[in-house]
Amino acid sequence: MSTLSIGVSGLNAANVGLTTTSHNIANSSTPGYNRQAIVQSTNFSVLTGSGFIGQGTHVETVKRIYSQFLSEQVLSAQTGAAEMDAYLQQISQIDNVLADTTSGLSTAMSSFFSGVQAVAADPASIPARQSMLSTAQTLVARFQSLDQRMAEIREGVNAQVTSEVSLISSYASQIAEINDRILRAQAGSQNQQPNDLLDQRDQLIAELNQQIRVTTLTQDDGMMNVFFGNGQALVVGKDAFSLSTVAAFDDPERLVVVVKTPGGTAIQVPESQITGGTLGGLISFRSQSLDSAQNALGRIAIALAQTFNNQHQLGQDLTGALGGDFFSVADPTAYSNSLNTGTGPLSVTFSSSAAANLTTSDYRLAYDGANYTLTRMSDNQSWTGATVAAVATTANQGFDLALAGTVNAGDSFKIEPTRSGASSLALVVDDARNIAAAAPMRTAAALANTGTGTISAGTVNGPAPPDANLQQTVTITFNNPPTTYNVVGTGTGNPAGVAYTPGAAITYNGWTMQISGSPRANDVFTVSANANGVSDNRNAVALAGLQTVDTMLGGTASYLEAYAQLVGEVGNKTREVKTVGKSQTALAEAAIATQQEMSGVNLDEEAANLIRYQQAYQASAKVIEISSKVFDSILALG
Repeated sequence: MSTLSIGVSGLNAANVGLTTTSHNIANSSTPGYNRQAIVQSTNFSVLTGSGFIGQGTHVETVKRIYSQFLSEQVLSAQTGAAEMDAYLQQISQIDNVLADTTSGLSTAMSSFFSGVQAVAADPASIPARQSMLSTAQTLVARFQSLDQRMAEIREGVNAQVTSEVSLISSYASQIAEINDRILRAQAGSQNQQPNDLLDQRDQLIAELNQQIRVTTLTQDDGMMNVFFGNGQALVVGKDAFSLSTVAAFDDPERLVVVVKTPGGTAIQVPESQITGGTLGGLISFRSQSLDSAQNALGRIAIALAQTFNNQHQLGQDLTGALGGDFFSVADPTAYSNSLNTGTGPLSVTFSSSAAANLTTSDYRLAYDGANYTLTRMSDNQSWTGATVAAVATTANQGFDLALAGTVNAGDSFKIEPTRSGASSLALVVDDARNIAAAAPMRTAAALANTGTGTISAGTVNGPAPPDANLQQTVTITFNNPPTTYNVVGTGTGNPAGVAYTPGAAITYNGWTMQISGSPRANDVFTVSANANGVSDNRNAVALAGLQTVDTMLGGTASYLEAYAQLVGEVGNKTREVKTVGKSQTALAEAAIATQQEMSGVNLDEEAANLIRYQQAYQASAKVIEISSKVFDSILALG
């Protein structure tokens, strides 16, 4: 090869270097661009009598400066940061609502019980009773308002999930399309890498990864497969699997994600497989925080309604009638799976222990053809039995089960015991006179008694409804000697010769009282209906005392303590998500910085390369010029 050819080879190589450097500079702000560099090699030398003579240079390829390891680090950190950011945006809304002293539940609950205490202080006062009803209605409205806010958040999450799923499908289609372009480009380029197309695909995957955590696998032909979850395909070569949202088979009010294969088959994706990115954050928030928060709020409403009603039914109102329900609340919700082949609807009702035993979890009941299995979905604890009633009794979760119709093997039901508790809470009593502030029975000692015996006011025993004989007159007459007494008028007979112990509890017909002191022979004590007991406050005092009684969480927490636990759990989760989010964001920024040190465009470096390639170009041009002059000199010799 002549000097001229060597000069031309150097000129061409320098020109490719200038072009590549210019391309880097032009794309310095292009998202996802990895800087490129030429790979330059010497041409084969020619053997002569003087040894091997060099023949110039050539550019083997233009490579992109890219690290798979660093890119995976960036993807991992970014999808985690996006997940926490989406989670934080949603849970902050609940945290702000629950913890707010104005919109929260604590103030309304305290005001309601203050109203109850006012009735206890003056049970005959109609204004006090009306004030109690007003504060009760305010409390009901507060429950409903909080639940409505959570329902709005749920609707917003569902809308965002639908939007995210559509965006993910769009990215999948674009990646499949660019896979095809890369395949075609490589087929006509003798295995040279289409760097810009590879950058575009990596950028699409990075953007997809911020919507949902994905993994990739590069095929031998250069196309890249994309997966999510536990290996669920999203892109395979030139084919894209689209995502969509549908109502869950076991819950028509819950949107779930399904994958549509190229053949048109729809496969529901378990929520546990949707992790990372904005979609992962939304799904995690809904299943881990929103469901439990709304259920916890409903549980408080149900416990309040049940325990307050139970005590209210043990009282007597201003008209002399026994108390009825003060609040009402809907029964638990049960959904039949749309794939069930049986006809049996599942009926769910609250058990007498609902206030203490209800949890914040949803449940799934499944039938295998022989036995029923009830599974608590929050921790997957399960109970099995031959009948649904037996399963509910064994589980003791605060609700009873009953089936009607037929149930076939494989049928299942989803149970939401507390989800609708807050939204369905309502005030039943609308007449102030119907507040049962008095006890329906009264005690008395006969005026003719000669001993020092005294009788207590007595209390009505639970559970509600009260004993049918509660207001029947019972007479206790002491014998001679007064170490025993006879009882007349009980619903279970007329006991005689009952041993007397001063201060011991005496219980009949659903009430309990005590006789103390030293009665004498023929002394008489009576328990009878509380006629005209308009100034009696015994049941109102018991109702007011419910504010601090541990009626919930297995008898370990009061209403306000259960609400404080809810506020604390949401607040702690909010702080946890915020902290993890900051950590993930810092990791992402550090990973991006490390990646950019290697793959990013450094304008100072590129400016130096411009000068270097310019000088190489000028030097090669000088070689060509000198070669031309030498050739002219040779021609002149002829």
